[in-house]
Amino acid sequence: MVQVKVNDKIPEDLHFGILNNNEEEPKKIVSSEIFKGKKVVLFGIPGAFTSVCSSKHLPQFVENYDKFKAKGIDTIACTAVNDPYVLREWANAHNVDSKVLMLSDGEMSFHCALGLTQRLPFAGERGLRFSMFVDDRVIKILNVEEP
Repeated sequence: MVQVKVNDKIPEDLHFGILNNNEEEPKKIVSSEIFKGKKVVLFGIPGAFTSVCSSKHLPQFVENYDKFKAKGIDTIACTAVNDPYVLREWANAHNVDSKVLMLSDGEMSFHCALGLTQRLPFAGERGLRFSMFVDDRVIKILNVEEP
């Protein structure tokens, strides 16, 4: 059941994993580094390399990168319950470059804290598909797909 709602604040101490192309090991990034004092468009997917996420969701954010930047968005980010290696390879397969920050939530700390989880056949616990606009940690717009 979705717990998060518009005007809620993103907790400051949630951890994600990130892995850039020139790195061998993932690094930890804390949610406050991503959201504090910034305008962020964040979208969540059930998993990298899934058909709808690969054919529609990720490409739409990459294609609209310049439009988001023109509206003052600091960061476009994607999160999934995949490890950082999988997210890096998925981003590379779709020529994301540095347009979308890939945030691994393999431990599900973010998804669980916000109540954005679901159980899928053959996949186990995953995140819900969602998008949100966050301004200085405050969720201003929230869209969540029903499981």
